Amino acid sequence: MPDPLVELRGIVKAFPGAVANAGIDLAVYPGEVLAILGENGAGKSTLMSILAGLYRPDAGTIAFDGRVVDLRSPGDAVELGIGMVHQHFRLVESFTVAENVLLGWDRAPFLLNLEASVVAVERLARDHGLAVDPRARIWQLSVGERQRVEILKMLYRRARLLVLDEPTAVLTPQEIEPLFTAIRRLAREGRSAVFISHKLDEVLAIA
Repeated sequence: MPDPLVELRGIVKAFPGAVANAGIDLAVYPGEVLAILGENGAGKSTLMSILAGLYRPDAGTIAFDGRVVDLRSPGDAVELGIGMVHQHFRLVESFTVAENVLLGWDRAPFLLNLEASVVAVERLARDHGLAVDPRARIWQLSVGERQRVEILKMLYRRARLLVLDEPTAVLTPQEIEPLFTAIRRLAREGRSAVFISHKLDEVLAIA
C-alpha cells in the first residue's frame, strides 16, 4: 500500500461550549475518494476546515506527503496542494468563468492575456470532464456549473487533494451524477478527494 497523501493524527478542536473534534485520526491515500459520513453538527466540516487551513487545531498533527505541516491559512493549504470546495461558492458573479478561476492566484501566467486564460481554462475543463463555458459570466450559470468553476479553481492551483463539503446539497438530482463522474475521473488520475455528506446512499455510490 502506498503512503498516505495526507494524515491527521489526534486532531482536537473545541469551541466555547462544544468539542467539535476529539482526537481524530484520518488518512487519505493517492487516488482515493474518502467519504466522511455524519449528521449536521457532527464536526465533519470543522475537521475539513482544519485540513484546509481555515481553523487551527487545538492539538494534533497534519502530515502531507509524509512531512508534518503547519497550516496557518487557506493559502498555506493551497500551496501544498489542498483545495476545499465549500457549500457556499466564493465567486464574483459579474466576472467570467476564466476570470474567477485565475482570480487571486499570483502564479497565474495568463492574467494579462484574456484569450490565453480562456484557452487554458477551456483545456482544463475538457481534460477533467467539467463542462463549462470559460467566457460565460457567473450569473449566467446554473448551480452545478458554478460548482464546476470552484473545482476548476482548485485544479488550476494544482490541487492534489480536493475537499468537497456537502457538494450535492445545492445540486439538482440531474447534476449529481456528472459530479460523481468528475470525482471518479480525478481519482483515476491519481488525485484524492474527501467527500463530506450526511446521505448514506451518496457515500456508498462515490467512496
